[in-house]
Amino acid sequence: MDLKLSGKKALVTGSTAGIGLAIAELLAKEGAHVYINGRSAARVDEAVKTIIKKTGSSSVSGIAADLGNAAGAKELIAKLPEIEILINNMGVYEAKDFFQITDEDWLAIYEANVLSGVRLSRHYLPQMLKKNWGRIIFISSESGVQTPAEMIHYGMSKTAQLAISRGLAELTGGSNVTVNSVLPGPTKSEGVDVFLKQIANERGVEDPSKFEKELLLSLRPSSLLKRFAGCEEVANMVAYLVSELASATNGSAIRVDGGTVRSIV
Repeated sequence: MDLKLSGKKALVTGSTAGIGLAIAELLAKEGAHVYINGRSAARVDEAVKTIIKKTGSSSVSGIAADLGNAAGAKELIAKLPEIEILINNMGVYEAKDFFQITDEDWLAIYEANVLSGVRLSRHYLPQMLKKNWGRIIFISSESGVQTPAEMIHYGMSKTAQLAISRGLAELTGGSNVTVNSVLPGPTKSEGVDVFLKQIANERGVEDPSKFEKELLLSLRPSSLLKRFAGCEEVANMVAYLVSELASATNGSAIRVDGGTVRSIV
């Protein structure tokens, strides 16, 4: 299926690993000029080389910038003033007891997960509207709908992304610009792999995958998938939503959560 993305300029934030890297790789395969972003120049360069090797695309570039603060966003925009596709994927998370979450913790996760996308959208959306074509995606989470008790501040930031995405979509009425959110469920990302390896080491087990189902059932027992989704499964949905084929999907929150959220809408 041709997603008609050839030549489109796409920025995927937080794309040196996990879901972001999978999205960047798929967009590169579809012919887009993809810009990789991360805080470390070394990791950005490594991700660029990985995607070029796997896809054969020469249209992959990297920009190292910490989008968890205003200075980092300003730096990235200066290096990449115009794009047609923005994937707000960069984010942080941590499991922490609510009564131990400080004001500084709340503000830090809000700035990283929410304001990073706000700052970039504020710059890129007007030019998309002027050109009458563009795509913005916020990578939210099922935690934005079904807030986890073990990281309430993270859930708050993901709910905020849903509100911002819908509000920005209201500004696109009558145009060929769309703004949507994607809500992954438990996904086999780099962080999950590290966590599983830590548990395996603590228990003296050589195969971390033995804990995968146990971990999923304890944290998200409502999952119908009964396994962690692959990063590429989330990327498939994102690639479709930024394509020409998804022109009638706007202001939506699309779940790729394996049925974790127990609601019809």
